Amino acid sequence: MCLYRRRISFTVMIQCPHCGADLLDTDLYCGTCGIRVQSSARTLASARPSGPALPKTDEDDESLRWMPKTLAGIESNPVAPTEPRECRPVDAPPARLVVIRHGQLVREFPLQGSRWLIGRWDPQRRVFPDVDLDNEDPEATVSRQHACLTYQNGQYFIEDLGSTNGTFINRGHRLIPGRRYLVEDGDEIIVGKTFLKLVIG
Repeated sequence: MCLYRRRISFTVMIQCPHCGADLLDTDLYCGTCGIRVQSSARTLASARPSGPALPKTDEDDESLRWMPKTLAGIESNPVAPTEPRECRPVDAPPARLVVIRHGQLVREFPLQGSRWLIGRWDPQRRVFPDVDLDNEDPEATVSRQHACLTYQNGQYFIEDLGSTNGTFINRGHRLIPGRRYLVEDGDEIIVGKTFLKLVIG
């Protein structure tokens, strides 16, 4: 049985040292500027195949070993696909929100998880807040979805959800809705006319 090896002929291209035009390695004169191209002045620009690149058909075909893997239809640096990591919120350490009225603790809400909705219970609108202040807010100054308390990266943040009567920290300025504010252990949080206190530990 006879074996035939497929060979690829290629032409070496050089650049004219005077004008930079592309020339064949066999040219003696530059077709652009007319200067004689000396062999000592020739600089190799690139090696380009004279014919179209042939796909790799045989693993043992030595004539294709010079080709880059991308030309042979093989990825040069294949990367194994990686599955996205699931981002799970970290549960907060033991903490609670306590309701203060006239300087006395009247109720407390243990905080479990990493996100808590503060508001008033409304089954018709399917609003079931984690911190339900319906019984502590007889004047209904707390909105149904008043504020959101979150735990992230070891810190607590409060965000007003566009409430009617606003949210305040330590009796400061009214919080801008949609912006998170840092709250720490012992801080006073006012929602409507209800006074809360964050207690960590």
